[in-house]
Amino acid sequence: MKLKLSAVAILLIALTSLSAQEISDTSFGKGLINFVAKDSSFSIKFAPRFQVRSISSWDHDGDQYGSPEHNFIVRRARLKFDGFAYSPKLKYKLELGLSNRDISGANDFNRNTPRYILDAVIMWNFAGNWELWAGQTKLPGNVERVVSSANLQFIDRSLLNSRFNIDRDLGIQLRHKTNLGGNFLMREKFAISQGEGRNVTEGNEGGLQYTARLEFLPFGTFKSKGDYVQADLKREEKPKLMVGFTYNYNQDAVRERGFAGDYMIRTDGSIYETDQTTIFADAMFKYNGFSFMGEYAKRTAGDEIATEADGTTPTGDVVLTGNALNLQAGYLFKNNYEIAARFTTLDFETITGSLPREQYTLGASKYIVGHKLKVQSDISYSTEDGNEDNITFRLGFDIHF
Repeated sequence: MKLKLSAVAILLIALTSLSAQEISDTSFGKGLINFVAKDSSFSIKFAPRFQVRSISSWDHDGDQYGSPEHNFIVRRARLKFDGFAYSPKLKYKLELGLSNRDISGANDFNRNTPRYILDAVIMWNFAGNWELWAGQTKLPGNVERVVSSANLQFIDRSLLNSRFNIDRDLGIQLRHKTNLGGNFLMREKFAISQGEGRNVTEGNEGGLQYTARLEFLPFGTFKSKGDYVQADLKREEKPKLMVGFTYNYNQDAVRERGFAGDYMIRTDGSIYETDQTTIFADAMFKYNGFSFMGEYAKRTAGDEIATEADGTTPTGDVVLTGNALNLQAGYLFKNNYEIAARFTTLDFETITGSLPREQYTLGASKYIVGHKLKVQSDISYSTEDGNEDNITFRLGFDIHF
């Protein structure tokens, strides 16, 4: 609550002092506040955003679909601050979440408090093409996860991402880019982090998490960092491709999905630990309104079944291991309507007790001001272990100042 009140106070102070400060010209989608100090010693951009959606879901009972369940939610509501401090080479980002889904996850390891902080990171361009990041932010994982939730071409991310991503963590990252000749670019990203996800204040339990990612852009960079924006809003005039590979090793992980899931606590109060490894291979392609994204993920563990201190009695906790494939493509018409399709498979290890799933999704979007103001809908048909299972329809909008 104190953090929430502090965020509101910061906003009120900023708004009431605008008349006494010099700010740059801006427009919708460029930030609610864009301020640069007269001596260029710092800058701040404040851009709140939120997503609202309705969800209708039908479950199959063996013969027919039952009565639908309807739900209306504020999926995300966030306050985002970014800019530079002291020098343009030292950038920062602070993002706070306010919706229930943003702040849920209180436990003994974050002092049973809401998880308001999403990002709190500084990024220092200390030499040439080298950057050092420190703080809490997204790890260099699968491309779909690193794409902001504000820049998706469907209502939300895929099942692959929800089961196998490595998300945010607290630590340091080293990033570099290399020109391999002509327009061919390679980017290298390395991270060492706590291994238990965001907003952990007690611990560190278990070991550290190590992440490495390589990205190859054979045809040069995308317009406006479009390799991490879904839909070809810039209508690339020449084909653009990014291919990425990520390796993640969470040593002595103590949660069922490494960064998330339940802590594997034994009856004697100790915590079960096991090494977890996650790999990703993904690609993003865009050309003249057409976009394609493909991802493969695989997670393994030293021993999926958590046991008591005797080493044989199961605790009931199981590490979610297996693999997944996600393929999606869309076409943006010149009137800024887009149609898109997605296919996702999940195949879990038998030992987890989870059944394989497939999901087929069709989506339609109207980009009024790009991703900053849009209306989206999609319909998904999901099967579990080859049986008819569920149909879900979603409709929602985003507004991002």
